[in-house]
Amino acid sequence: MLSLLPLRLPSPAATTLPSAALLLLLPGVTRVRTLRTPPRANMSAAAASTTDAAASSAGVEAGKEAEDVVVQYVVLRRDLVEAWPLGSVVAQGCHAAVAALWVHRDHPDTAAYCAPENLDRMHKVTLEVKGETQLKNLAEKLEAAGVRHKLWIEQPENTPTCIATAPCPKSQVASFFRKLKLCK
Repeated sequence: MLSLLPLRLPSPAATTLPSAALLLLLPGVTRVRTLRTPPRANMSAAAASTTDAAASSAGVEAGKEAEDVVVQYVVLRRDLVEAWPLGSVVAQGCHAAVAALWVHRDHPDTAAYCAPENLDRMHKVTLEVKGETQLKNLAEKLEAAGVRHKLWIEQPENTPTCIATAPCPKSQVASFFRKLKLCK
């Protein structure tokens, strides 16, 4: 039988480990949250209200963490959806998604996204742009902002077909995709 014991990290530097490093330490756990509160019996009324406020804000932070899911965006060209077989367009999105994962496989967000316990809970958002010009403009904006992504260019035609981001927290990249339509 397994028991849950508190995790004691060996040094203060170890507390700065990224969440992906915790995956190596704790199989099946992607995030560890520790709250240190002094025992209530030893606290004054003022300290108790401060601790209550801290616990309340910790609850808000936990809610934000739950909303800030790690997501991968895939953006397809709508003009290709109308001109190519559907399977070919889907394959382009798959190529871009896999390439973005592979190129950024060493990043902690990618490691967390692909962790065995998260494989059945991956989040992808599939969007569309009108054509090649809009796709290239989006790629330039992502590049300028430092957003990890892959612009898939189909060969031998040398045709840009789609973009996939590397997995990252939604709050960091959602603004680039708000004006795009869901792919239908």
